[in-house]
Amino acid sequence: MTPLLSVKNIEKRYGARIGCTGVNFDLFPGEVMGIVGESGSGKSTLLNCLAGHLAPDQGSVTYDRTSTGPVDTVTMAEAERRMLSRTEWAFVHQNPRDGLRMGVSAGGNVGERLMAVGARHYGNIRETSTDWLGRVEIADSRIDDRPSAFSGGMQQRLQIARNLVTGPRLVFMDEPTGGLDVSVQARLLDLLRGLVREMGLSAIIVTHDLAVVRLLADRLMVMKDGNVIEQGLTDQVLDDPQAAYTQLLVSSVLQV
Repeated sequence: MTPLLSVKNIEKRYGARIGCTGVNFDLFPGEVMGIVGESGSGKSTLLNCLAGHLAPDQGSVTYDRTSTGPVDTVTMAEAERRMLSRTEWAFVHQNPRDGLRMGVSAGGNVGERLMAVGARHYGNIRETSTDWLGRVEIADSRIDDRPSAFSGGMQQRLQIARNLVTGPRLVFMDEPTGGLDVSVQARLLDLLRGLVREMGLSAIIVTHDLAVVRLLADRLMVMKDGNVIEQGLTDQVLDDPQAAYTQLLVSSVLQV
């Protein structure tokens, strides 16, 4: 099987400080990769390099694009990368305000994503938006409300609807349950797990919460000081960690 995403020797530095270095892995269609590590481990830097938000200093990120086959997203033109992000990719931010148009209605936020892939019929766009609001447990009576009127958990669910409505092939998630209280996190995790399974999503999820990757990720990558120190099947890594740092993470001795 051809990898959906093939990452080779990615490195990003901030002056003398290493953001991430020597990162290699393949992500296959329908697979979810979790990336964990303490603050400053390099996991968010890596995610942003993969998603095209940061330019790595070296390495390649090869994506098996629907229309053209494998392309290196590091060297592709910026306009082409932006189009990819609006069509085949999606990015769920930790702070939903970073991924929503706060001055646009809930339905408008979802509808904008549909229009980015060519939808033009207003009635169909509104119907699809209403359906997706229901799928993320937002009442259709709130379709014309702005996200600023929503709770943090509702804003995150709206951001998920906006990102998934077009059925992207690859979703990047940066701490998708971060900043939410425990009960809201549990509800959001159940929602995400259902959508990932139903849609057969390929995803890369950065989180400090091992419960998130336990529920969502097929494979797990553990980072420390910009390096990948362990990776493998999620249950295997969490149930039988080999690296001392991973053992600390799993035993909750190290606060992440």
